[in-house]
Amino acid sequence: MLPNLQRILVRATNWVGDAVMSLPALRAIRTHYPQAHISVLALDWVADLYGRESFADEVIPYTARRGAGDWSGKWRLACDLRRRKFDGAILLQNAFEAALVVWMAGIPIRAGYARDGRGMLLTHGVAVPRKGSIPRHQSFYYLEMLRQLGVVDRLPEEAFIRLEGVQAKHDAANPVIGVSPGAAYGSAKRWLPERFAAAAVSIAKQRGCAVALFGAESEREICDMVARDVEKAGVEAVNFAGRTSLREFIEQTASCALMLTNDSGAMHIASALGVPTVTVFGATDHIATGPTGPLARIIREPIDCSPCLKRECPLGHHRCMELISSDRVAATALELLK
Repeated sequence: MLPNLQRILVRATNWVGDAVMSLPALRAIRTHYPQAHISVLALDWVADLYGRESFADEVIPYTARRGAGDWSGKWRLACDLRRRKFDGAILLQNAFEAALVVWMAGIPIRAGYARDGRGMLLTHGVAVPRKGSIPRHQSFYYLEMLRQLGVVDRLPEEAFIRLEGVQAKHDAANPVIGVSPGAAYGSAKRWLPERFAAAAVSIAKQRGCAVALFGAESEREICDMVARDVEKAGVEAVNFAGRTSLREFIEQTASCALMLTNDSGAMHIASALGVPTVTVFGATDHIATGPTGPLARIIREPIDCSPCLKRECPLGHHRCMELISSDRVAATALELLK
């Protein structure tokens, strides 16, 4: 059980999807410690997720390079944390490095899952839940850690994730459909670009919408492919891939009437904003990492090898994705928008 804490450091997870799925845990920490000063330590590409949320008093950039190197960077970061005089650290991130940095910082209470060889660095290490002992959605993984630490009394009955700092606010006079056709995990998570385009065109023409493409700089080419196909069909398209910060992406997504995605960080953000979200799932587990809430729809083909959780399809042809038509996605989206 954690004691009463006044200055708490929370080590955030490293990827956007995981960061969104950990939001209920961060909100639970604030509920349990309403008067505490809570700082979130986060990598730069996820830090903007927390800046407008009520559970965070500040966001501290994780300035050291990750991995076995950059010991001088880790030492400088630890010294900075030491000066801030935290009395407790809660590690949502699993890595050994997360525990090492807060130990180096001399934070007296260090809590997290006792895994990745870091148990000796934790004052409050808890057991990783056994398979089947908690609900499958990843958000429960973070909440279960807090339950074992006495921060929450019990797990919620269902997963429900929301970003509170920005609310969905699309312009009814100039509606926009967001499309995020990339996915960082690998090609097995990506639906076909031409089908994203066809679905977006069908929806846009029936709803009088323009189309906005979103993605990282590395996804700009695939977003360009979708944008070209959309424009050829006579629908306005703008490609924002690689041109927005996470903060700007959140704001622009909040203004969309709909988001079409793969299983990706964009999916998690759109769903958490309360934007109607239609997601195509293939290789990944739609129950464990799917979007939450009444405005989220999942489309998948339950073939015998899915979810395989592989980055690349071992069969070479992504059958789980190829069986999903653009008409099916468009019809699901239009029904959701009614």
